[in-house]
Amino acid sequence: MSQIKRTQFRFPDPTLTSEDGLLCVGGDLEVETLFEAYSRGIFPWPQEGFPLLWFCPPQRGVLEFKDFHVSKSLQKQIKKKDYEFKMNNDFDQVIEACASQPRVGQEGTWILGEMVEAYKKFHRAGFCHSFEIWQRGVLVGGLYGVEVNGVFSGESMFFRKDNMSKIALVETVKYLLSRGCEWIDVQMVTPQIQRFGGKYIDREEFLKRLKV
Repeated sequence: MSQIKRTQFRFPDPTLTSEDGLLCVGGDLEVETLFEAYSRGIFPWPQEGFPLLWFCPPQRGVLEFKDFHVSKSLQKQIKKKDYEFKMNNDFDQVIEACASQPRVGQEGTWILGEMVEAYKKFHRAGFCHSFEIWQRGVLVGGLYGVEVNGVFSGESMFFRKDNMSKIALVETVKYLLSRGCEWIDVQMVTPQIQRFGGKYIDREEFLKRLKV
């Protein structure tokens, strides 16, 4: 893992956001900047046509492993074990697949080209990881996320076959549990994450967990 120099970009107090959680505008996506942001509970959420936007929402999505729920039908599919789970085998393919994954009710993607390249660099620095589901040599689902100071922040998932992103999440949770983790930051609670047990907590509680 790379040694991180302090970024020249200074983030404001993460509690000083607008109502929708927007903290500040501008800066860059260099490794040092991303490390500083995630260590303080801040994440970039770019929008086409705007300068770089940074957020720390008043309500933060988390998935606590003690509340993690896997449906019986998904458990049944997992028991078949007709897949192989890998970590960081092909990070580039995972993030590119996440960027191109169609989203219900959403046009385009927030994973813009600059984000893809920045997180590839963040991966090479040792702070961004991919969790992958393979079938007969083909990548069929996965997710990627950031790990800074022992906290894992899930960023995005994709699937090329039914349920494969869900299986990737289950396997990721198993892996993180084996390392002593008890929860992950999911930023926003989507309907899918809610079915797994995801919930919102107040920003103050979230920042306490980070010791900010």
